[in-house]
Amino acid sequence: MYQHILVPLDGSEFAECVIPHVEAVSIGCAVVKVTLIRAIGPLHIRGGLETRISTEEQKRIESQATESAKEYLEKVAAQLKDKGIVAGVEIVHGDVVDTLIEYASKNNVDLIIMGTHGSSGIVRWAMGSVADKILRHSPVPVLLAAPKACRIS
Repeated sequence: MYQHILVPLDGSEFAECVIPHVEAVSIGCAVVKVTLIRAIGPLHIRGGLETRISTEEQKRIESQATESAKEYLEKVAAQLKDKGIVAGVEIVHGDVVDTLIEYASKNNVDLIIMGTHGSSGIVRWAMGSVADKILRHSPVPVLLAAPKACRIS
């Protein structure tokens, strides 16, 4: 049923709590490919200081963020590969929701599995929810794992 699963990870424990679900679905459905993905949004520094940072420095910061994200995703991919799951990594740049939806649309993704921070009320209203936006706009099914489904202390 599922051949290509997309797993957005932001480096948080909440995001990583989906890994057991990814393993179960991948093994149970004989998934051909799992793509671990990190979307890196535009540089934003509190107080609008990004306009005072040189273009070269902005590029250096973005390059460093990309390399750090790649190392992180490769570490997680290695854990999946140890369990016999074919896992690759992708780094995309731009608005997080838009780039993830675009990637899923253009790369034959069958399922997105992601965690949610579980914010509600005023926090969710003020900040929005990436998981909620993905769920609402995804061209494919989305499996969300709430923090309560994860044993994070």
